[in-house]
Amino acid sequence: MSQDTSPTSLHGAAPLPSLGVIAAEGDEAASFLHSQLTQDFALLGVSEARLAALCTAKGRMLASFVAFKRAHDRILLVCRRDLLPATLKRLQMFVLRAKVKLRDASDEFALRGLAGDAVPAGLGTTPWSHLAEGDVSVVRLYPAGATPRALWVGPPDAAPAAPALTEAQWDWLEVISGVATLSQPVVEAFVPQMLNYESVGGVNFKKGCYPGQEVVARSQFRGTLKRRAYLAHADAPLQAGQEVFHASDAEQPTGTVVQAAPNPQAGWDAIVSMQTGSADGAPLRAGEATLHLLPLPYPLLDDI
Repeated sequence: MSQDTSPTSLHGAAPLPSLGVIAAEGDEAASFLHSQLTQDFALLGVSEARLAALCTAKGRMLASFVAFKRAHDRILLVCRRDLLPATLKRLQMFVLRAKVKLRDASDEFALRGLAGDAVPAGLGTTPWSHLAEGDVSVVRLYPAGATPRALWVGPPDAAPAAPALTEAQWDWLEVISGVATLSQPVVEAFVPQMLNYESVGGVNFKKGCYPGQEVVARSQFRGTLKRRAYLAHADAPLQAGQEVFHASDAEQPTGTVVQAAPNPQAGWDAIVSMQTGSADGAPLRAGEATLHLLPLPYPLLDDI
C-alpha cells in the first residue's frame, strides 16, 4: 500500500497543553539529573538539549523528557502532564542531600510546537540544538519528513510570531518524526531501545550509573534487542496502549501502540513498538484497524 504521509504543507505554531515543565534548580541540578536519567547532563551546555528517560530499576521507562539548561544552576525538563506529578514525586525521593530543588513549573511557561518556516533560522541544524533568546528557549526536534520541527518554551503571556497549527496537526507531526513521547497508557511498558531511544539521542552508554542502567546497557551490548519502534499507517483509529497482533497469532500480541494520531489525508498513523520478527510484511491488526509498516525516518544504531 502506498500512503502519502508528507507533512510539508504544515507550517506554524501549535499549542501544547498536554506538556508540562519540571524545573531543577540549584548548584547540583546537572549532577543530580545525570545520576537519574539516561542521558549525560554533566556535560550539558547552554546550546544543547537532551532527550532522556527516567527508568525503573528494571530499565522500564517511567517518563521521557526534552531537557535544556537555562543557567548553570537551572535546567528545565519538558514531559507529558499526565506523567508529571508521579515523575516529580519519584525524582524528589532521590534528592537526599543534593543541592537541587525540583518543582512543577508548568504554569510559568507557554509551550508551542513549531513546524516549517516557524523554526528560527538561528537554531542549530542538528536535533537537540538549543537556542535561548531572552526568556524564550527553542529546541530543534527530529523533523517530520522534510519539515523542520522545534519546541518553543516561553513566558505564559508570549507567543511565537507564526501561523496557527492545531494540536492535532502537531500530534501527527510528532508521530511521523518517529520519536515517541511517553504517556500514561504505556508507562513501564518499554526499555528505551524498544522506542529506538539509543538511535535518536536518548541514551548515553558512556555515562555513569542511573536507575536501570545495567538492564539498558545489557540489552544493547549483548545484542538482545528483540523489540523496536516502527512507523505504521492504519485504516481505523488507534490509541496508545492498544495491543498489536501479527497475522500468524491472533491470541498473543506482538507489540503495542505507543503514540497515534489521525493522518490529515486519511486513516491514522502510529509509532508501534513490537517484536522485530513481526516486521516481515505480513498484516498487523490492532482492534478494528489493519496496520501497514512505513519506513523509519532515521537509521537505527547497530546492536553491539
